Amino acid sequence: MPFVTPTTLSDSYDAIIVGSGAAGGQTAYVLTMEGAKVLMVEAGRQYDPLTETPMLQTNDQAPLRGAHTPDKQLFFYDATVAGGWTVPGEPYTNAGRGADRFMWWRPRMLGGRTNHWGRQTQRQGPYDFKPRSRDDVSVDWPISYEEIAPYYDKVEMLIGVWGANEGWENVPDSSPGVLLPPPKPRIGELLIAQRVPRLGMRSCPIHNAILSQRLDAESVSRRLHPNNPKAQRILRQHMESRAACFWATACPRGCSIKANYQSTTVHLPPALATGNLDILSDAMVREVEVRDGKARGVVFIDKRTGTEHRARARAVVLGAGSMESVRLLLNSKSAQAPDGLANSSGLVGRFIVDSTSTSLPGQIPLLESLPAYNEDGAGGAHHIHIPWWGYREQKAGKLDFPGGYEILFTTGRQMPTLGTMGGLDQLTGGSFGLQLKADARRYYGSFVTFKGEGRMIPNDRSYCEIDPQVKDKWGIPALRFHWKHSEHEFRQAAHMQRTFADMFEVLGGKPLHAPDLSGRHSLLPGGHLKHEAGGARMGTDPRNSVTNSWGQTWDVKNLLIADGAVFCGNSDKGPTETILALAWRVGDRLLEMFRKQEA
Repeated sequence: MPFVTPTTLSDSYDAIIVGSGAAGGQTAYVLTMEGAKVLMVEAGRQYDPLTETPMLQTNDQAPLRGAHTPDKQLFFYDATVAGGWTVPGEPYTNAGRGADRFMWWRPRMLGGRTNHWGRQTQRQGPYDFKPRSRDDVSVDWPISYEEIAPYYDKVEMLIGVWGANEGWENVPDSSPGVLLPPPKPRIGELLIAQRVPRLGMRSCPIHNAILSQRLDAESVSRRLHPNNPKAQRILRQHMESRAACFWATACPRGCSIKANYQSTTVHLPPALATGNLDILSDAMVREVEVRDGKARGVVFIDKRTGTEHRARARAVVLGAGSMESVRLLLNSKSAQAPDGLANSSGLVGRFIVDSTSTSLPGQIPLLESLPAYNEDGAGGAHHIHIPWWGYREQKAGKLDFPGGYEILFTTGRQMPTLGTMGGLDQLTGGSFGLQLKADARRYYGSFVTFKGEGRMIPNDRSYCEIDPQVKDKWGIPALRFHWKHSEHEFRQAAHMQRTFADMFEVLGGKPLHAPDLSGRHSLLPGGHLKHEAGGARMGTDPRNSVTNSWGQTWDVKNLLIADGAVFCGNSDKGPTETILALAWRVGDRLLEMFRKQEA
């Protein structure tokens, strides 16, 4: 990929995009395919998954058998090549302790989190956009599902998503011809699908951003760019270079055959092929510069030399990740914006959320002693899941928490991990030699871990601000987090744990430890799931929101936010597809502004 340096930048661009992940990559794709000149500024290093992905290496070839290291904070083969929970020279602080601390994951690399995420690609439903109207909590989004549905279709066609339309309540179907066929469930998943209806639940294929078959490049390119022959040609050529998944590698490692979605393999190559995109890596943006009420560019630090530089454009788009975009706004102070840029409402940094999550591992005798067979499937991805089923009970007042959660499960005879073999000693009491081999053959594939991912209700005790003392190595003030889960989340986590225990019972198995019936001990800390959002929420009134429904900041019309910072809350679905859809809308809005000379 071609890159520019601080000394080879153009004098001016149509747009500067801060960040290169889901939000930055999607916005850059939309703008460049329509002819806009874009500079993408990335704080991390250059990264090429085609040459850097460990596609076929097994854990025995890695240090510590593939376990995490200080440089690889999830596991050794994780795609995050720079960054993690802690980043050298880039501190953040917490005002609270213990459970009241927030964990901030920052991948410092081109493509950001899109390189290592789980690829669950789920649309928010109509209820999720209107939580105040339905559940009397939080605030309604200023947009409806119907407004964003066409963008969900575009995203799914572009990145490639497998799944099925099943007509679930608040789990929207895709338009005909959009989804790729889902793979068959694994044996353990089939057993779960067979038994959970006894509990009033049912499973369905999950939507994943993985190619179960090659894309129809000719048809998709015409549908996405009907009046743009150049864009059609570029996208068609790019799509033809992507192969279907052959179940070789865990998706969080990345993918050198481009079978799963990464910004670095899906958005950036066609954007670069237009000739309209410059990428500046290893550049830490310090502030957005504003003159005469308009964003004029950004000030950044070249991380290689420590020197300060400027880049100029007609508009600025923040897509650095919700908390990083909030930090940039709060640090962009001036006489006109003493509390930070776009912060006349005082809401920048407020009402941040993360997905709730808790889990329960166990063992199922029905899955013991199965013959050896290959059912790897998509590595690290789920083939089916259980969407939230309790809407009617909630509406009737039978549940003590609003919102819901989906249930995911780790099962199957994949690469042995703590998730697939972690309970062996508990069952056998420890064994050695030939007996250990016999035990491994018997129990391998019989361990299941249930995990819930749910909706957190925004609260005024979860927010971030600039730390008055701590700065990073480039002198940029750091964020300080305040974090509190409410009783809503604890009651939801307790419901998860009871449900998981019930599921083991109907499956004829048992958990490896007692469920946490209070929900307080098993609920993961804020940020652990890396689904943080909010901090610059959208709305209809500048007094109680930071942006309008298009991601335009009320205070600076040519400054737009494309990432999860604009979320009014989260849901029981992962945030990535909604970020992609909103970023596409931001691109469309900005192109309209360019045409009307509004930027």
